[in-house]
Amino acid sequence: MSLWHDQVGRPQPRPALPGDTAVDVAIVGAGYTGLWTAWYLKQQDPALRVVVVEKEVAGFGASGRNGGWCSALFPTSWPRMARASSRPAVVAMQAALEDAVDEVGRSGLACDFAKGGSVALARSPAQLARARAAVAEARAWGFGPDTRDLVSAAEASRRVGATDVLGAVTTAHCAALHPARLVRALAAGVEDLGVPVHEQTAALRVGPGRVVTTHGTVRAEVVLPATEGYTAQLPGHRRDLAPVYSLMLATEPLPDDVWAQLGLHDRATFTDERHLTVYGQRTADGRIAFGGRGAPYHFGSRVDPSYDVVPRVHAALERALVELFPVLRGVTITHRWGGNLGVPRDWFPAVGLDRRTGLAWAGGYVGDGVAASNLAGRTLADLVLGRDTERTRLPWVRRRTRKWEPEPLRWLGVNGVTRLMTHADRSEARSGRPSRAAALFWRTR
Repeated sequence: MSLWHDQVGRPQPRPALPGDTAVDVAIVGAGYTGLWTAWYLKQQDPALRVVVVEKEVAGFGASGRNGGWCSALFPTSWPRMARASSRPAVVAMQAALEDAVDEVGRSGLACDFAKGGSVALARSPAQLARARAAVAEARAWGFGPDTRDLVSAAEASRRVGATDVLGAVTTAHCAALHPARLVRALAAGVEDLGVPVHEQTAALRVGPGRVVTTHGTVRAEVVLPATEGYTAQLPGHRRDLAPVYSLMLATEPLPDDVWAQLGLHDRATFTDERHLTVYGQRTADGRIAFGGRGAPYHFGSRVDPSYDVVPRVHAALERALVELFPVLRGVTITHRWGGNLGVPRDWFPAVGLDRRTGLAWAGGYVGDGVAASNLAGRTLADLVLGRDTERTRLPWVRRRTRKWEPEPLRWLGVNGVTRLMTHADRSEARSGRPSRAAALFWRTR
């Protein structure tokens, strides 16, 4: 069980769908995307009939077990977005993502929200070169220090007391929060608005005008599968998003003398400039929650609870945490968990609604979905209600991503990227020079 779910306790499941029903909007999946969409739809049109069906319980997936970064990060690079749209559209997209961080805070949902920004440490010459390039790119696009800023080793170390710090890229547009508390509060808020959330109701088939579930059929003018890392389990959608696993651990609550060395006094989230992503936060109750990639993708886009804990990967995360913060050597790890997230073939999240079929879509956040899902929910509400807004003109709207390759190519590709990043980090640690292979990969993103 994740730290987050352990702290909020196991909920009493909500009633399953009582039988066949007809609504205006049917949402499959009670995670952030589905619930934010219901939240904004019902606020803007109280007469609209909306229903949410969920196979497990609200927040069972990535929404209830992620790293708790509410950030303006987006997996697609600004140049790539511009090639698909325009430079002004990219600037608007970044502004919308930054506003989404604040919108989650403005929601008033109790989730230990603390906007302390984020710090991406540079801990080798190769990482420092990437940090400098990232900030130079931001300035070239007209983004100021709130979006990206390069700070000195002394300032970076003041904020995050890690080893070998040479500098850092900081952003103001990130908050740490408690993921499970957010999704629980959001589900309760949606119910308060009059939207039924039917748990223990698995969708068997999703298509234009209807959702066939284990407890009846929901007929609707608009159908939104908001299933993210579980999308591949829906018939006909196996190649839409690859379910890639990210694993986490949490320490015991740490004493004040340890925090005096660690910093993180403003609860800034933290990472470094390595290629195989790691991420962490100081929790509201004084722990470090720390995670990263490296778990294998499973052939055929399989998803299973047994994949949530991988001893060798969790051991590698513990080593990485202690290497960052030697003061944590010997500290008790109280929780180890993991789960899948949705990765589109082109690493470009998408939101849209096909008026002809009534099918909507949203997701593919590549692990950066806490704030982006809020923006997606507001955008979907605009699309469903037929409103032309600044949000509906953003470059991720109405996009269709191409499907992943069939197996075994998908298995080879996804796991090949993980190995590439692992090798690149090791190579940079030995040579101090940036990895050309990794740089080429990231240029395609």
